[in-house]
Amino acid sequence: MMNDKDNVKGGVHSLRIADCGLRIADWGSGIGDPAPRSRYAGRSRSCGLRNERANELKPPTFAKHTSGIAKTTAITDAPGPTLSRQDGPQTTRDLWSKGPKSVHSLVHREMRNAIRNPQSAIRNLPARGGSTFALLLACALPALLLGAADPARADEAAPELARYDAMIDKSVDRSLAYLAGKQLKDGSFECPMRGNSGVTSLCVMAFLARGDTPGRGPYGEAINRGVDFVLANQKDNGLLVGPTVSHGSMYCHLISTLMLSEVSGMVVPARQKLIDAALAKALKLTLAAQQIGKSPAHQGGWRYQHTSGDSDMSVTGWALMGLRSCRNNGAPVPKQAVEDALNFVMNCRCSDGGFGYTGPTEPLLARTGTALLCLELCGRHGDKSAIAAGDWILTNLPARFGGTNFYYGIYYCTQGMFQLGGNYWQRWAACMYEVMVGSQQADGSWPAGQSAEAPAGACYSTAMGALALSVSYRQLPIYQR
Repeated sequence: MMNDKDNVKGGVHSLRIADCGLRIADWGSGIGDPAPRSRYAGRSRSCGLRNERANELKPPTFAKHTSGIAKTTAITDAPGPTLSRQDGPQTTRDLWSKGPKSVHSLVHREMRNAIRNPQSAIRNLPARGGSTFALLLACALPALLLGAADPARADEAAPELARYDAMIDKSVDRSLAYLAGKQLKDGSFECPMRGNSGVTSLCVMAFLARGDTPGRGPYGEAINRGVDFVLANQKDNGLLVGPTVSHGSMYCHLISTLMLSEVSGMVVPARQKLIDAALAKALKLTLAAQQIGKSPAHQGGWRYQHTSGDSDMSVTGWALMGLRSCRNNGAPVPKQAVEDALNFVMNCRCSDGGFGYTGPTEPLLARTGTALLCLELCGRHGDKSAIAAGDWILTNLPARFGGTNFYYGIYYCTQGMFQLGGNYWQRWAACMYEVMVGSQQADGSWPAGQSAEAPAGACYSTAMGALALSVSYRQLPIYQR
């Protein structure tokens, strides 16, 4: 198998980084935000995910690679997807034709990202070979490194939360060690539903969220094997499911879509080619599932199966996270698809500010957290519905560990409140840290969940716990504010 340490020896990633950053910055997020949020935190992101505004209604195309997914146990150092000059400027030399402001914008953004993750910035310098920017960043990095904080912690915690830093780091590290010990030979992770792609994808994202990347760090190979397992199990129709699924295949599919989009751009070219092809097929199926005929109250959402004629908040949340990630990666996700999904989310809003499951009744923590994150990620940051959801969550803080859909609620409320920020994040985080760290078991895991979460097992609960505790690291692009 290819060593991902060779990932930057060619010029392909130089084109991807510059093209992707500029194209997304010039275009904007396209789903309600006046400008894209900082997504990259010093990591190279793939630009095989092409951005075609004029072709939004055409089947999504992530790259020119449309062949089926092959087994990935013999990945070789094949050249990655190439980009034509029309795809956008690739170096700072190209930028000068657009004026000094374009160069300043690029340098400012990349310097900020280098401060957040200097190790990744150094690693990617060879990939920028020949560009003026590479020289600028190389000269500046020593000073950045001397003054930079822990690269794994992307933002400074409020004084009230800073006391948890060491505790969180230790807890996350223990949980990742547990997960690594539970990975099976085929790349999946132990689960009562053996070979579950959703659980495997959550475990992979837990490693990424701490700062490990494919082929690098103590869990780099675990990440590669997990990614390869998901790729090897994609169905002909694009569905990303393993041999065993939960009560709804769309859970596995959508979580796996999110994982592949988040890891895209961090892998070697041969694996990137497979990811591009898999994401194109996965996104096409996701968008088609949304278009199934449904009643007005359910239109725009997703449910357990890609043929379902109704919708629920839980599955729709995963779908929107995946669409947002793919869109920010350059995929032509129609704006209307996101708007339709948000309309379904709002159809579930209750009079007290909470959100229900399939309609405006029975608001619960997990449902409200999911809705809040959907609003925050899709252009409605801080609007009155998001604020009301945040207030509802603060009124219903979990008093103890456990309960129905506990891990689901912890995961989504943590992400949503982090995006909302300020007092909302500080109050939620303090409560969440106490509950989660205090309930972690001696082996680094968290107990298997109850009710619907029980069949997913301890790897699911541990991955969800690690992902919640890792939000403030901002290592996953989807976690960027």
